[in-house]
Amino acid sequence: MHSTQAVTATHCPYCALQCGMNLRPHTDGVAVEERADFPVNRGALCGKGRTAPAVLSSRVRLTEPLVRSRPGGPLVPAGWDEALDAVAAGLTATRRTHGPDAVGVFGGGGLTNEKAYALGKFARVALGTSQIDYNGRFCMSSAAAAHQRAFGLDRGLPFPLEDVPRTGCVILVGSNPAETMPPALRYLTELKANGGTLIVVDPRRTRTAELADLHLAPRPGTDLALALGLLHLVVAEGRTDPEFIAARTTGWEDARAAAMAHWPEHVERITGVPVPRLRRAAELFCAPESAMVLTARGPEQQAKGTDTVGAWINLCLATGRAGRPLSGYGCLTGQGNGQGGREHGQKADQLPGYRKLTDPAAREHVARVWGVGPDTLPGPGRSAYELLDALGGEVKALLLMGSNPLVSAPRAAHVEERIRSLDFLAVADVVLSETAALADVVLPVTQWAEETGTTTSLEGRVLLRRRALTPPPGVRSDLEVLHGLARRLGREKGFPTDPEEVFAELRRASAGGPADYSGISYERITAEQGVFWPCPEGSPGTPRLFLDRFATEDGRARFAPVAHREAAETPDADYPLLLTTGRVVAQYQSGAQTRRVPELNEAAPGPFVELHPRLAARLGVAD
Repeated sequence: MHSTQAVTATHCPYCALQCGMNLRPHTDGVAVEERADFPVNRGALCGKGRTAPAVLSSRVRLTEPLVRSRPGGPLVPAGWDEALDAVAAGLTATRRTHGPDAVGVFGGGGLTNEKAYALGKFARVALGTSQIDYNGRFCMSSAAAAHQRAFGLDRGLPFPLEDVPRTGCVILVGSNPAETMPPALRYLTELKANGGTLIVVDPRRTRTAELADLHLAPRPGTDLALALGLLHLVVAEGRTDPEFIAARTTGWEDARAAAMAHWPEHVERITGVPVPRLRRAAELFCAPESAMVLTARGPEQQAKGTDTVGAWINLCLATGRAGRPLSGYGCLTGQGNGQGGREHGQKADQLPGYRKLTDPAAREHVARVWGVGPDTLPGPGRSAYELLDALGGEVKALLLMGSNPLVSAPRAAHVEERIRSLDFLAVADVVLSETAALADVVLPVTQWAEETGTTTSLEGRVLLRRRALTPPPGVRSDLEVLHGLARRLGREKGFPTDPEEVFAELRRASAGGPADYSGISYERITAEQGVFWPCPEGSPGTPRLFLDRFATEDGRARFAPVAHREAAETPDADYPLLLTTGRVVAQYQSGAQTRRVPELNEAAPGPFVELHPRLAARLGVAD
């Protein structure tokens, strides 16, 4: 591989902060340098971003296709034609024998917007299957559902990060940016420097919690009760905003009644958070003129995640902390393109532009862009969990791009069993991940610095990653893979390999939709340091949403009446302990990439469990 130019301004391949960085030619390929002009991180990078080029030249990097010549046999090197022929044959045989919905497609929140768009189109047009979803369902999809229910639109942050230090109070729920996105921590330190208040809700005393003015440590799984308890206090102490509720919301009385069933002492028994701390949190949140609630995976990765997020949104709406400057609810999206990845068609129920697959007008519009009849588009399919459960049953073949569900999905042993039961599995990846190791065909694809494409950050800011390196011989882009497969499946046209051409089509397909990208171009992104959607043709973009109206039919936000319920499994005599998960700064997601970086592996070589010292002593567990 060699550099394509002197210095390339681009973005980190990891989390949804999408920090700006410069790549400069180096003897090993490229080296990372700070990019102080990008406003989100101002040159700051965490260890993951700083060492990101190491994966490009890793010794375990895949540089040639692998094919399993017989069931149970080893994966052996093959040429591209042989590998693509084998994938096309496997998918075609399944379609012919069992029908198109026997073929599944599984994507990822790390794919660029162009790839996510092309993958959704490939599934519905080239394969004719409804069975497509992506790994974002494991992350913030519950928050996305709560967003849609309350506001009529899902964009992780309805305001730019620059607003966070200027608000009066932030409640940060189930998020530890000190480990997950360290450059974002400055927004919280600046908040405090400006006189604002930080409340952190987390069962663990994290590095982020150590910065808080108030740390609430609920028992794992009780975030919903905590939010309801705070809303109860807000109502009881007369801290609601009746004018805002009357003018800009619906459903308040039912939500109010549900909250009043969660009085402080009851909430203390559920959560373990003392009543005085609950009262202090309500006071701090309501005292300033502006405030925000930000959630992440803690409250979202629960069976009741949508209702939990809905309870925090109810708190914002009841106090008028939404649809106003420097106020609102936001979700801190995790994956690098977790926002864009859920907007343009790789979800089971969605078409590009965040359009509903069941909407006849949306189907007509997108079908026209794709040059097919709307009646040929399949209906909604299974979401990720149900799709993985169906593997080896109704879904007998799977094409997987940009995901490692054997490690990242819940119930890993069950997922492995389902994957092993498939008739055919093809995986496109940069390394031989745990999932790829089970495949019949493995296709080596380009990485972030070897390709051009857009991502959409947690702010809703559409960004451009530019190619800085030529890929190794034997490696192709995901767009080239889809093009080659589509051609073999009888679709000679409609799957270009040039990302800018794909983006131009994405713009047309998204035009008029909730996530309208039609006014965004590569040139604008470069000139403006990113463009916020929605951005119709001629629009300056929309950094701040909902200031005039919410995206619902009547323009009003919707309260949702929710109630606390216990988890399906709670501690008992046989299983008396609760286990909760966390993140470490040196590893990212399933670690498929970061575990290939020696420096990061040295810092965090493997999983570990932390016990309270008193519990450890009682159990006789030594360090």
